[in-house]
Amino acid sequence: MFKNVVMIIVAFFSLIAFAMPGHAQTGEAPRQVHATWLWNPWMFVEDEAGTLAFIESKGVNKVYVQIDPDVSRAAYSSFIGKAKAKGIEVYALDGAPSWVAPKGYINQDRFLSWVSGYQAQAAANTRFTGIHLDVEPYLYSGWKSNQAATVKSFQALLTRAKTSTAKMGLPLEADIPFWFDEITYKNTYGKGLLAEWVIANTAGVTIMAYRDSAPMIIDIVKNEMAMARRLGKSVVVGIETGETDEGSIITFAEEGEAYMNQELAKVAAHYAGNPAYRGNAVHHVGSWMTLRP
Repeated sequence: MFKNVVMIIVAFFSLIAFAMPGHAQTGEAPRQVHATWLWNPWMFVEDEAGTLAFIESKGVNKVYVQIDPDVSRAAYSSFIGKAKAKGIEVYALDGAPSWVAPKGYINQDRFLSWVSGYQAQAAANTRFTGIHLDVEPYLYSGWKSNQAATVKSFQALLTRAKTSTAKMGLPLEADIPFWFDEITYKNTYGKGLLAEWVIANTAGVTIMAYRDSAPMIIDIVKNEMAMARRLGKSVVVGIETGETDEGSIITFAEEGEAYMNQELAKVAAHYAGNPAYRGNAVHHVGSWMTLRP
């Protein structure tokens, strides 16, 4: 019992230490990620200093920032430059269920074209570090009417994105739900489990492991963690802080931040021996700001 408590405490402080900006990296061990999604870029348009201060205060070292074409490139440039100066990586974020519709790829192409144009004009210290997709194809109507076709469309979309991001020299990441390890496919991309295919065809995934206790989180990501380890890929474990009508076990909204950090430390301790485990991600900046201590 005492040994387990010590492991959790050590993991917790290691997680915080790695998450703090400017943490010195030694050896070949990859930096542990403490990430978050920033879905509303107008937050830093209206209050850049406040948004950055909040992110930095939480020890975040990676932010998935949504691209809104109505937000000026100058605003993104300023935010990214200041974030990078604090040791925070910024990934360009976008995606929607409609992207897997017959011509949905056009929207993804517009997003990637915007990023490509931005990267070409931006100074080195204000460029995005990578691309992060959040498509959620299971929310598209075709998932129910023809799941096989929708899965294939999703695979085609990621394959197309992988080609585009490679040309930009940027890593491609994607969000996936924990239950993609139960979804099978058999098509021109081969056959197997969708979770393993996405992990194999991206630089890394963030699993939407939306549960409010370490035992549940550890259990629902174990298959993906094993897949990623076998494939030499990385997994970031994502958790929810927003209010939801899907059930109280989905989010830490009721329990608060102290309990959330305690459970994340337990997850980190459990997967400490798995090189595929790369850290955690908190969904999302807006709800995190209102999460009780």
